[in-house]
Parts: sequence; C-alpha cells; structure tokens
Amino acid sequence: MHNTSVKITKEKLDLNECYQFVTDDACGGIAAFVGTVRNSTQSKEVTQLDFSTYKPMALKEMQKIADLALEKFEIQKIAIHHAEGLLQIADVPVIITASAPHRKAAFEACQFAIDTLKETVPIWKKEHFSDGEVWVNAHP
Repeated sequence: MHNTSVKITKEKLDLNECYQFVTDDACGGIAAFVGTVRNSTQSKEVTQLDFSTYKPMALKEMQKIADLALEKFEIQKIAIHHAEGLLQIADVPVIITASAPHRKAAFEACQFAIDTLKETVPIWKKEHFSDGEVWVNAHP
C-alpha cells in the first residue's frame, strides 16, 4: 500500500485528487494546505508567477519530506503536489493533504511539509510585475 503521493505537473492541481488519496477509514481527520498565487509581494503588484523545477531532484526531495512526515507524525497518508510553469493570480502552485487518526498530527504534518518544501526542494519562481520580473526562491 502506498502512503505517499508526490507529483510535479504542468496540469492544474486537483484538491479532490489529493483528498481522495489520503482518505482512510482509520483516520478521523484530513488536513489540507492549498497555496495560492497572491496579487502582491512586498507591496509590488504581481501579475503572474512562473515556477521552474529541477524535476528529478525536486521529486526526490519531496519524497523525502513525505517519508519523514510519516515517520515524525502519526499520520496515515500524505500527498504533496506542486505545479510548474506559468500561473495566474489565484491559481494553485501547491497542495498538501495528510490524514491521521487524530487531527493534530494531520495539521502538523502539513505545516512541516510546506515549511520543509520551501527550504529544501529545488523549485524557483519568477515573479512578474507590471514593471518587470525577478527570480526568487519559491515561497508558495
């Protein structure tokens, strides 16, 4: 039985797919984190974001995070999905879901996963503004 789902895709991310993956009769709670593209950063207007990845390494690091979350927290399953390519305002670059017998572990696993993803996974974003663009580390 697979307890992790890790994916990087140019397709639109699907919250229901992540939810269905972690659904488990032994679990009393499912937590979800959905990152969205906001319209500003540091008081500059953002028009769109472009996510680039070093995919083989990014998937490997995301799998490590998923495996570590299973070890660290009393969760049953976890899904970590990230988008690549050009995203518009309100689009979803990242979805993380986790299921656990008790809700606290599911919340903690989601927070651990997104925080660690930002620190260790080789994903970069180019922020497009009305007056230019800049590459930054991903902060979904």
